[in-house]
Amino acid sequence: MENTKKVILLIDFSESYGRDLLKGIAKYSNLNGPWIFCRMPLSYREKFGVNGIIEWAKEWNADGIIAQLNNSDDIHQLIDTGIPIIAQDFKERFESIPNITGKYKEAGQMAAEHFLSKGFENFAFYGFDDRVWSRERLEGFKDGVKKNGHTVSVFEEGSSISRDLWYYKQSPLSNWLLTLKKPTALFACDDNQGNNVIQAAKVAGINIPEELAVLGNDNDQTVCEMSDPSLSSIAMDVVKGGYESGALLSKLMDGDESEIKDIIVEPTHIVSRHSTNILAMQDIEVAKALRYIRNNRNEIIGVNDVLKIVSLSRRAIEKRFVKALKRTIYQEIQLSKLEHICKKLLETDNSIFNIAVETGFGDSKNLSRYFKKIKGTTPSEFRKIHREY
Repeated sequence: MENTKKVILLIDFSESYGRDLLKGIAKYSNLNGPWIFCRMPLSYREKFGVNGIIEWAKEWNADGIIAQLNNSDDIHQLIDTGIPIIAQDFKERFESIPNITGKYKEAGQMAAEHFLSKGFENFAFYGFDDRVWSRERLEGFKDGVKKNGHTVSVFEEGSSISRDLWYYKQSPLSNWLLTLKKPTALFACDDNQGNNVIQAAKVAGINIPEELAVLGNDNDQTVCEMSDPSLSSIAMDVVKGGYESGALLSKLMDGDESEIKDIIVEPTHIVSRHSTNILAMQDIEVAKALRYIRNNRNEIIGVNDVLKIVSLSRRAIEKRFVKALKRTIYQEIQLSKLEHICKKLLETDNSIFNIAVETGFGDSKNLSRYFKKIKGTTPSEFRKIHREY
């Protein structure tokens, strides 16, 4: 098999992000290869360092490398071998080679919108100050809440996380959580840190989600479901990113450098679990309206239906609704319904027809018209874009 490519994968497969990248890369290989992979374990990398990796790559006649490395010097040594390489931005993006990176600011803005829609007025962020994906998620989160006149309390760790974070004793993290106004909506830079927050909150005697709602990022199902309560998280289109990484590496291995670009992994939607299952609305009538809208996402409802369950005039409730959420009742109905449909499209294998019936549209045509008017694409196209990989 003369044309078979040999690819070294220096990715952390202990986390779901790395495993999902591998799924996408493997799918590209299966459709366009075949490739032979060397999944070099972390223990080997730590023991022999970049020189050991280079020695093995040369001995094996590797054609390409996809790597997650901490040290920019290590990357430059790998670049010097002349072997095409794509880097996962574990800490920072590299300028001289393509990166597997993400729309981190957009994820932060998505987190802000999620919490604002629940009526929160106090916001916090927990993450790292030396990782680009954490800093930019914070930046997007700040921008999102700032538009609504709020600020974010921030607790950032450096490169070495204190051992005091462990849940069995008081820590700087749990002490900081105690200083936050309640209720607070907290966005953690990833799911592992979201789990740490939940553990630290337990030590501090803080109730989740009643006093502290916690949202993670990456939707690592194992980490999210082992948390108690279970952790809500932002899902990322990582498998698609892996597929696109495979496609780009293929071009580089063939000597085609005409389209060198970063691979951008996009946030798709929020997977809601118990850690954010609360409304923090101070206005009782607005909270009542919100609860009704969300409890009836499988029905076709309008503003008049909402007016029947509140004790205010249309003008009064609309005014208070806009003050609390910066959108009208009609806009909230549209947003809530759309989020519900997107969740079904991405998290289930239900047919478009069944989703239309389940959400009150009756048939696929009605759902498609509604969906395309708001999203600019049909439900099937939306599902294909985000699930075909």
